[in-house]
Amino acid sequence: MTYEAPIKDMLLALNHGAGLKAAVEAGHYGDFDADITAAVLEEAGKFASDVLAPLNRVGDQHGIKLHEGNVTTAPGWPDAYKRWTEAGWNAVSGPESFGGQGLPVAINAACTEIWSASNVAFGLCPLLTLSAIEALDAHGSDELKNIYLSKLVSGEWTGTMQLTEPQAGSDVGALRTRAERAPDGTYRLKGTKIFITYGEHDMTENIVHFVLARLPDAPAGTRGISLFLVPKFPVNADGSLGARNDIHASGVEHKLGIHASPTCTMTMGDHGGAIGYLIGEENQGMRCMFTMMNQARLGVGLEGVGVADRAYQQALAYAQERRQGRALGKSADGSSDAIVMHPDVKRMLMQMRSLTAAARTICYATAVALDVAARATDPKVRADAAARGALLTPIAKAFSTDIGSEVSYLGVQVHGGMGFIEETGAAQHYRDARITSIYEGTNGIQAIDLVTRKLATNGGASVWALLDELDETVKQVEASNDPAFGSTAARLRDALGALNRASRWLLERVGSAPNDALAGATPYLRLFGATLGGCSLASEALAARGGNFGEPQRYVALARFFAENVAVQAPSLEKSVTDGAETVNAADAVLLG
Repeated sequence: MTYEAPIKDMLLALNHGAGLKAAVEAGHYGDFDADITAAVLEEAGKFASDVLAPLNRVGDQHGIKLHEGNVTTAPGWPDAYKRWTEAGWNAVSGPESFGGQGLPVAINAACTEIWSASNVAFGLCPLLTLSAIEALDAHGSDELKNIYLSKLVSGEWTGTMQLTEPQAGSDVGALRTRAERAPDGTYRLKGTKIFITYGEHDMTENIVHFVLARLPDAPAGTRGISLFLVPKFPVNADGSLGARNDIHASGVEHKLGIHASPTCTMTMGDHGGAIGYLIGEENQGMRCMFTMMNQARLGVGLEGVGVADRAYQQALAYAQERRQGRALGKSADGSSDAIVMHPDVKRMLMQMRSLTAAARTICYATAVALDVAARATDPKVRADAAARGALLTPIAKAFSTDIGSEVSYLGVQVHGGMGFIEETGAAQHYRDARITSIYEGTNGIQAIDLVTRKLATNGGASVWALLDELDETVKQVEASNDPAFGSTAARLRDALGALNRASRWLLERVGSAPNDALAGATPYLRLFGATLGGCSLASEALAARGGNFGEPQRYVALARFFAENVAVQAPSLEKSVTDGAETVNAADAVLLG
């Protein structure tokens, strides 16, 4: 089936659940005209439906091919990318001084969901280019910006992020790629990187690699890592492309999913070393790379949302068409009913839709926080927003990608036996979603980051400020006296209490008993996501009741389902956080005995 962007749901989540409307009204977005948001998303949805979605299955079936260091993408890929750049989609949030449209990150986040839903393997390429733009704009020299930024912003050239090595996955400090200073002020890089997304392809004439490497006199570990810009083709003084740089794809991975996205092994130094240009300062590469990684982590979270929504749309359509058995209470005329009439299928579909909606709003809220941190004029507002964005980023990445896998899993289940058959497409969503909880920092690492860094910042002040806002939402649900909300307020208040207690418990143990805190990190992130997601859906339901959204009770019903079926698990997750550490720490007797 094709894909249709859920524009009305997205606008509700963006403007109300994520707080874009309030931030614009408060003046934090400067002269941004929020009225264009709907038009941008409508056009993005059309492009995705007409151009990208039809290629999703094609890319999965054909994959990519490597021959003599050159990668050929799936049929239709180069033409689709050309149309993408000509339509200006790569430049949506790019800096205006280098040809970008300068639109907010929040608008581009909604577009990223659309690209991911229609064709996640395609959307991976511009996602990494956007991260490259962020790093170069924030840390690059004026000379490098003038040479590379406009080409990256337009999409004429694409970017990659090269961290991982065979012996250095999550432990970036163990990398061995070497960089040596050259007399002309450039560097020569030698080494091998693995799992490099779009490290080589045929969609653009140049690829700009951002590579982590270590100088000969660098300190050990992450303190001795530098970031380098390594172009596939260096640029001559007149702007033309020079000879091929000493970097090439020496292999491609054969993967569970995202078959159309080339995942390359990149080799540097077969012919003296790849020419590289320093980004930022020597031995400060991790600081520069985190600019890329944080942008990419939000993008990957949005991949989870996109794949989940595509899986939901397909499962819903199938459930409305597939007839099997007779639903209780229906006329006994011998005919079968659509499976959407059966309670268990309704439960699965509501689970899929509500989880997707909650993850969407969490990602959008992260983007709004990043926008306000960059655009607001009040220094305190900017600082608070930066702290909020930092707090939400690991939740957006991990919660949303877990949701992507869970929802696509349910999509297969709704299809029954046909879900296990590749021709239906349900299996592809399941396969494609699985990588999202692994790359750009595994979800376990996101949970560790949340507990050890983000929770502990300012003694938990950012967390308490967010919980106070969520408490106000629960009070509004209570004050609405709308019976359609059922026990939504009570369940969300239980969840808030569980999250508050678990946060304080972890904050006490991060310094005194770190293993206990680490043992509870993953259930804590899930608790945070479920609570935040439930309150966000309730906020959207309240806004829908008082706005022009049509059939507002469906948003109330969605919020109620999430509160009574997902957020209701919060007290149990709290117990996993606070009571589970001893059994985790004692696991050696089972695992190593």
